[in-house]
Amino acid sequence: MVTAQDIIDQTKKWIIEVVIGCNFCPFAARVIKQKSVFYKVENSTKAEICLESFLQELTQLDNDDTFETGFLIFPNALTLFNDYLNMVSAAEKLITEKGYDGIYQVASFHPYYIFAGTTEEDAANYTNRSIYPMIHLLRENSINKALELYDNPRDIPDNNIDFARNKGLIYMKMLRNSCI
Repeated sequence: MVTAQDIIDQTKKWIIEVVIGCNFCPFAARVIKQKSVFYKVENSTKAEICLESFLQELTQLDNDDTFETGFLIFPNALTLFNDYLNMVSAAEKLITEKGYDGIYQVASFHPYYIFAGTTEEDAANYTNRSIYPMIHLLRENSINKALELYDNPRDIPDNNIDFARNKGLIYMKMLRNSCI
């Protein structure tokens, strides 16, 4: 049986091997090294409970500034990508409704992530294909500070897509799957 700690450990491995290893996020290594990332596994299969868990994690960030960022992981819910996108949309709406605009941002990762305008088998999708559906919560002021120190931050997504496509679908799939 896979435990919450197993899921967190697999997620950490995915962050190190894929996100940091492929340099998809040039800012991730610092927060991982500083251990300023929290991880929470929400085992519910119900979207409304997952959304409530999202609100709790916003409160967690509000109450503990030692965390720069956090991952809310849904191993049992949101397996269909469209259901997941609806959840992300609801989470972003809650950020606005709860007055968190400009304070927190959401980044999205899903095992079946597919960018608009790409095919399912495009290696570029692996820049956002995680091992579990998850929402990444980020402090916007931390993002802004990191971006100030990075030359050409607008090039990051295109660089990531180029990297993934150059490595190819088989490589990206094997790399991600090795984290499970």
